[in-house]
Amino acid sequence: MQSAASTPAVAPSTGGARRRFLEVSDLHAWYGESHVLHGVNFTVDEGEVVTLLGRNGAGRTTTLRAIMGLTGSRKGSIKVHDTESVGLPTHRIARLGIGYCPEERGIFSSLSTQENLMLPPVLVKGGMSVEQIYTMFPNLRERAASQGTRLSGGEQQMLAVARILRTGARLLLLDEISEGLAPVIVQKLAEMVTTLRRQGYTIVMVEQNFRFAAPLADRFLVMEHGRVIEEFTQAQLPQHSQKLREYLGV
Repeated sequence: MQSAASTPAVAPSTGGARRRFLEVSDLHAWYGESHVLHGVNFTVDEGEVVTLLGRNGAGRTTTLRAIMGLTGSRKGSIKVHDTESVGLPTHRIARLGIGYCPEERGIFSSLSTQENLMLPPVLVKGGMSVEQIYTMFPNLRERAASQGTRLSGGEQQMLAVARILRTGARLLLLDEISEGLAPVIVQKLAEMVTTLRRQGYTIVMVEQNFRFAAPLADRFLVMEHGRVIEEFTQAQLPQHSQKLREYLGV
């Protein structure tokens, strides 16, 4: 498995039944003529952290983009708190409380950290204030006046996630947030995910760094050829380790 800094184990919640946040059923998605998703099915409850695993090209990032309405075309069903969203434009989907952090981060490099944080509109009541962001990410407070180009890769990643939290999103779609970062920064991102989970946020992550994702997620979905082919909980990880090596090629 890929090495990373050790991360704090988070036991899955054992509370009562939770409300379903997201339900994806028979989801197909295309980029132009290319049919990428071939009937994806999964659910996510409020407060869960779910990780999508799989080799490159398995359809994980496309799944996140399809949920946000960022693929060429989609069919099937994507329900957000029982509201069908598969036919909605991206700005309407965001107003259902979903935020997407792409792998390329997408911050405005010519603007300062503070200006980046002031830009996102509040789409859903309850978005974090800038002061709350700075409390969660002390590094960003220290770099408030620094342009995006002067931030480290880890600081840029923190800023990309922080901007989503400003909008009021409660379901966070995080694509490879640990990629290419130093172990000490990966550790800080693990602490961030743990904190957000404890605050009731719902998170769907795409991660290649299994050592980062393993202690954080309640459930794992393995994707292959545009479908979910396996699902298991954190408690079931030990008996799935051999299968994971076969699926992920690690």
